[in-house]
Amino acid sequence: MSSSPSGPAAYDPAAGEKLIIETPEQTSIEFPLAGIGSRFLAVLIDSLIQGAVVLALFLLFLTIGFATGVARTGQSLIPAVWVVAILILAYFLLIYGYFILFESIWNGQTPGKRLTHLRVIKDSGQPITPIDAVARNLLRLVDQLPFAYGIGVLCTWISPQSKRLGDYVAGTVVVHEKPLEKVAAPWDTPSRVGTHTYGANRLTPEEFALVEAFLSRRSALDGGVRYDTAAGILRRIEAKLTMPPERPSPEKLLEELSYERRSTAGYH
Repeated sequence: MSSSPSGPAAYDPAAGEKLIIETPEQTSIEFPLAGIGSRFLAVLIDSLIQGAVVLALFLLFLTIGFATGVARTGQSLIPAVWVVAILILAYFLLIYGYFILFESIWNGQTPGKRLTHLRVIKDSGQPITPIDAVARNLLRLVDQLPFAYGIGVLCTWISPQSKRLGDYVAGTVVVHEKPLEKVAAPWDTPSRVGTHTYGANRLTPEEFALVEAFLSRRSALDGGVRYDTAAGILRRIEAKLTMPPERPSPEKLLEELSYERRSTAGYH
């Protein structure tokens, strides 16, 4: 899907530490911001994974070194130097490449962030790009100073949007992403195959992009906000649609509308 239109982001302390995105269609999408505690837990999980891999690599190279006679008395030290150099390079790639790789291929998540239901997004609410992932994670070199992410913690603590230096450079923010099973609410209807024709081709590309933006971001919204946002979008476009006698929930209707538009108009 192409980048969906979005307006300027705002931080509203009264909203309970949420990033509020105003779309051109005057619809607000809210993202609960991740604080120091949840982000530290995610980093701790990622660090444990990295530590286990580093230990495994060290033992592997140590085993190779003994097997090739590097550690034997009287042998040349050149092979040992190369082993150390490879270990240092592998350590650097693992510590920083780990975050870059996962945030690039997992749409802003690492294993730690996925387990704690966090995600990195752009300030505009759009998904991050690999370039964003590189920019924000190379700054870990500074955020980690003097030790234990001292600068990063200080910066996150004083930032209204809980940003560390890497987030400021890349224009990103870390938000809570609610698990789908926890977002389910009484208004949700059982899944069904849509048989009604809504006339989705009457929507403008901008209106359909708004529907798609909501469907792609809804898992990061609180239950009430998620329902209100879907209902608000539906109110803006329902005059163009042919509505069924018995309506599904607003969110389910938007799902069926998206499916109809894609299947009949070949929207990409």
